[in-house]
Amino acid sequence: MDAATFAASCTALEPFFRRLAQAGNDALGMDALRRIGIEAEAAMRDATGGVNTHRGAIFGLGLLAAAAGALGAGTVPIAAGALGAHVADRHARGILAGPVLLHAPGAQARRRHGVGGAPAEAAAGFPTVYRVGLPALLRGTRLRLDEPEAARVEACLSLIAVTEDTNLLHRGGVDGLEFARQSAAAFIAAGGVGQPGWRDHAKKLHRDFVARRLSPGGAADLLAMTLFVDALEG
Repeated sequence: MDAATFAASCTALEPFFRRLAQAGNDALGMDALRRIGIEAEAAMRDATGGVNTHRGAIFGLGLLAAAAGALGAGTVPIAAGALGAHVADRHARGILAGPVLLHAPGAQARRRHGVGGAPAEAAAGFPTVYRVGLPALLRGTRLRLDEPEAARVEACLSLIAVTEDTNLLHRGGVDGLEFARQSAAAFIAAGGVGQPGWRDHAKKLHRDFVARRLSPGGAADLLAMTLFVDALEG
């Protein structure tokens, strides 16, 4: 998995997010959204040679794209909180009643460690995006006005610090999850991107994670959702 793999996946997935937005505009339910998502995952794996680059994003961003279509994004203003509220109000039951992929790493980690993971987050309207991701993005923007990358790092590490990331649990167990959360929390407590040398500190965290084979994929998905919501909501 590398940058080229991710780029190929993104290109393959773009038309499916458009279809999900249209499905939302057409007021289609969770069954229809799930069918599009399954097609999207197949296209992703074809484009990446079988690598799972964006399954979590297909799920979370797919639901938010459908909400954006339902609420008329691009034609009318969308109020703060409206996208997540729509997902919870319209699809929570379908999300929680949906099929469980027994052998998927995230599903295995949820069963083993008793955490809700992505389905619970989505069914609740993405509270972590609204309570953690968006405030951290705003804070990072204020700390580094001319560095959008800094705001995203602030949001990413803030999300890692609080998320029960099933990808981290799958890769590193409880110890790996706690190492990642404590390391990210220490970065934020030290001033986040407002601290001198913040970029070097962030790069060190990256190296530490790589050395332990820790990939915070759940937090990365939440960061993508944070940026999506920030771009669309007023």
